[in-house]
Amino acid sequence: MAIEKITLSQLEQYLSKAAWILKGPVDASDFKVYIFPLLFFKRISDVYDEEYRNALAESDGDEVYAALPEMHRFEVPKNCHWSDVREKTVNVGEAIENALRGIEQANQSYLYGIFGDAQWSNKNKLSDKLLIDLIEHFSQYTLGNVNVDPDMLGQAYEYLIKHFADLSNKKAGEFYTPRSVVHLLGLILDPHEGETIYDPACGTGGMLLECVDHLKHNNEDYRTLKLFGQEKNLTSSSIARMNMFLHGIEDFEIARGDTLRNPAFFAADGLKTFDCVIANPPFSLSDWGSENWASDPYGRNIAGVPPQGNGDMAWIQHMVKSMNSNGRMTVVFVVVK
Repeated sequence: MAIEKITLSQLEQYLSKAAWILKGPVDASDFKVYIFPLLFFKRISDVYDEEYRNALAESDGDEVYAALPEMHRFEVPKNCHWSDVREKTVNVGEAIENALRGIEQANQSYLYGIFGDAQWSNKNKLSDKLLIDLIEHFSQYTLGNVNVDPDMLGQAYEYLIKHFADLSNKKAGEFYTPRSVVHLLGLILDPHEGETIYDPACGTGGMLLECVDHLKHNNEDYRTLKLFGQEKNLTSSSIARMNMFLHGIEDFEIARGDTLRNPAFFAADGLKTFDCVIANPPFSLSDWGSENWASDPYGRNIAGVPPQGNGDMAWIQHMVKSMNSNGRMTVVFVVVK
């Protein structure tokens, strides 16, 4: 049987059409809340099927062997597969919700909370018909590894991130940093094999993935990188984690939380430090925690306390404090006169 290979253009059109199905009942700014989890759910299910077939082939048809958790990158529990949801014609949103939570629970070390908190069972917004149309649209392609490699899927994912940023007019780093800016920061930072890289305002993970691409371009082994990011927004932090997996990245840690108030990464003697620090932090943040900065327990107030109405210098100080002794950093920083 011939394997259906998917082109990047097909993937991009496929993902754009999924967004148009939601248009009307769902605001453009919320498309990402639904489309990204469904894409990841479909990818997990299709890769699981592929792994199952491979395990069957190598075990002369042993179905018990093929279903073992160790045969799969991610476990898909009973009734939580894409095909299970596709069979539903009523209460489709509830079926999606149960499947996503089941996959999270079965893979807690990697996927806990990754699908976000979308209200799939809200029929006022997501009717059964709309969700059936969406599920059927996503079902037209198989997204296994033999059909689409992680690099291509990752590129399509990045396209979708930009597409949603354009639709919702969310730029200036809130959801998407222009690719040219990200690429420039990667060139300046110039990460190399074996280094640790940290983005304290990682958004959907684009800066960290640029560092991966930088090593690929230079024919270095990107798998030796260790990537760390923190993001306050629940949806963005979930998308960042999915983004890493869809790009085939294994060694990463994305934490959700307020970096300036509650940094997530520590070493024995305080904040964890990194070889490379890169970020496009939110500009002119007014509610950033200035009340705690004078006596910051992590010693980040190395240049004093920034004004309450603008946390830009707090981000800079946090990033400087997060570099190791030979570390380097690149940051998008706008000075307004």
